[in-house]
Amino acid sequence: MARDATPSDLTITPRDRRFGRGVRTERWWNGGDPVATALYNALSATFPKGEAFFVESVRLFRDGANPKLAAEIKAFTTQEVMHSREHMQFNKRAHEAGYDLSALEDRVDWRLDLVRSRPPIASLAATMALEHFTAILAHELLRDPRHLAGADAETAAMWRWHAIEEIEHKGVAYDTWLHATRDWPRFKRWKVKAKVMLLVTRNFVVDRTLGSLELLRQDGITGPGAWARLFWFAWVRPGMLRKIFAAWASFFMPGFHPWNHDDRALIEREEKTLSAQVA
Repeated sequence: MARDATPSDLTITPRDRRFGRGVRTERWWNGGDPVATALYNALSATFPKGEAFFVESVRLFRDGANPKLAAEIKAFTTQEVMHSREHMQFNKRAHEAGYDLSALEDRVDWRLDLVRSRPPIASLAATMALEHFTAILAHELLRDPRHLAGADAETAAMWRWHAIEEIEHKGVAYDTWLHATRDWPRFKRWKVKAKVMLLVTRNFVVDRTLGSLELLRQDGITGPGAWARLFWFAWVRPGMLRKIFAAWASFFMPGFHPWNHDDRALIEREEKTLSAQVA
């Protein structure tokens, strides 16, 4: 059985920040690069509805949780609600810059409807896997400044703020999964979570690729050139998806828990940077 490795002194702190109000975000806000912009815009298109789904899935299994986990679920909910709010605003600015995100949002609806057609434990399992995925993406985003090199300051600050909180609450869905499946045999628990992670990974890569290509099409970038440029950015340089592979693979190891890797020092460093920007 995977152990509960969430640090006993961890505090999940909702940071009520607002970004980009009353300002115009450039169409290619990420370093003037349409490919970098497309990938992050495609990811942002998933967040308002996706994070509402995460909250819904976790809260269904909070009954009987110990007081610490119950408090973490409450803080997780608050953080996710604010993330949805800020990405709704960001997506609005992307629309004002000339992008149509409706096809991407419709695909999110389709994916979520498929999951919701299954028993609630399937929604929790998908949330657990996706929360690990977002946490390791967030870690890499903060670890290597090249991912947002050249991005406008306000938008980069929003992504870093979001990443800080994704890391901070990375154990909540997993601990809720452990609570919900506490009576399952060890192998059944591992088999289900492994199958769900493989499916989630496939869908994540396919959907974000298609979404990015759609936004590039709206910029007049199509065909093999669009595929090649997107592949290079995502997998080679700066290569976000390549760099998270080891952390992704750790999910399948015996004794896995998101907090087996304690990266609170990264949170502390980034909070200081954001506080200096605000000042």
